[in-house]
Amino acid sequence: MKLYYATSTISIAVAIALEEAGLPYDTHQLNFAAGDQQSPGYAKVNPKGRVPALEVDGTILTETGALLDYIATQAPHLMPTDPIQAARARSVMYYLASTMHVNHAHKMRGHRWADQDSSKQDMKAKVPETMTASAQYIETDCLTGPFILGDQITIADTYLFMVCTWLPGDGVDLAPFPKLRSFMDAMEARDSVKTIRAKGMLG
Repeated sequence: MKLYYATSTISIAVAIALEEAGLPYDTHQLNFAAGDQQSPGYAKVNPKGRVPALEVDGTILTETGALLDYIATQAPHLMPTDPIQAARARSVMYYLASTMHVNHAHKMRGHRWADQDSSKQDMKAKVPETMTASAQYIETDCLTGPFILGDQITIADTYLFMVCTWLPGDGVDLAPFPKLRSFMDAMEARDSVKTIRAKGMLG
């Protein structure tokens, strides 16, 4: 397997999951500042111009949730067998993809939704509010502690961890969220995250 990633992006959730799974993989780093994601070469890998992309036996897979689900098929301990519990984990993943990641993207990716600079600035100014609301939802409705499903770590936790690393930079005060802070501490203590940090993939 080869993971195409950019430092500190959501693609790192996949790297952490690969470490949790104990699966061997190679990496290819893209420099977003240099525009690597828009290069003709990378367009052949992922025409969406985004990360992550995961090459598996010559097949390219994209979209974070899909890659995490694939990893869980190779490492079943990363997703519960109980269908209700699995659905609970995936509901957090889909919320991260559809809402929280989008909230974050309004800070630097306003051009995806608007052309006027005033509109982009308005979206950027809203980010601390929307990301704080997302943090509150995670605190109140998602964490059963220390992870999403209590003591069992899942692919959803690697996804949530990566998104939550963005919160301080998005102007979110974590002091009112003790469960979220405990979750981040629990993830930082894991060998998977320590390994990814040591590789410089978390920035």
